[in-house]
Amino acid sequence: MTQDTVRPSRPVAPAAPVADWSLVLPLKPLELAKSRLAPYAGPHRAALALSFALDTVTAALATPGVARVLVVTRDAAAGARLAALGALVVADEPGGGLNRALAHGASTARALAPAAPLAVLSADLPALRPAELARVLGSVPSDGRAFLPDSPGLGTTLLACTPGRPLSPAFGDGSRARHAAGGALELRLADVESVRRDVDTGADLGEAAVLGLGPHTSALFARLSPS
Repeated sequence: MTQDTVRPSRPVAPAAPVADWSLVLPLKPLELAKSRLAPYAGPHRAALALSFALDTVTAALATPGVARVLVVTRDAAAGARLAALGALVVADEPGGGLNRALAHGASTARALAPAAPLAVLSADLPALRPAELARVLGSVPSDGRAFLPDSPGLGTTLLACTPGRPLSPAFGDGSRARHAAGGALELRLADVESVRRDVDTGADLGEAAVLGLGPHTSALFARLSPS
């Protein structure tokens, strides 16, 4: 979810127990999603956006310690596909953009499980590996907020907080700097690239393919790639 000046990360505090996590993922209506992929995907752009979300949710639900995955979306068709995987769909998305939608999803997650740790995760991580996501969640400090920067180092793919702490999402362009300035700990972890490689462009998708795409995206990527 897309340095200015980013402060050095502090030493990582003892990790929160990797158990009972609630994950919140945002998904735009598919006709509006991933506009920067249009030059690469053409009429398949919306299908790619859905495939990213399907693979991200599938991997998230398979991650040890994740108890529930909530998807905030106004897209009924996409919501039905994601619900069939086991996601909880939050359909009553408020207006006001991405961060208000995420705050709304976080509020819903906390109503379902008030004592659970909470994380927001990008829905465009088609190479996401459960073991890597579990490692990131296991590195969240036991009392506070933490975030993982995206591969380019400008944005954020995951923002997490422990029970009783505000999430305070500040996603969008330059979110890495905003989350750091807002007091969240930057997680600097090796070998979690599948959690950092979100996809906005055809080049991003090529990098995700090197990591290994999930089945939904892989099938579509094979059709779009030159033989």
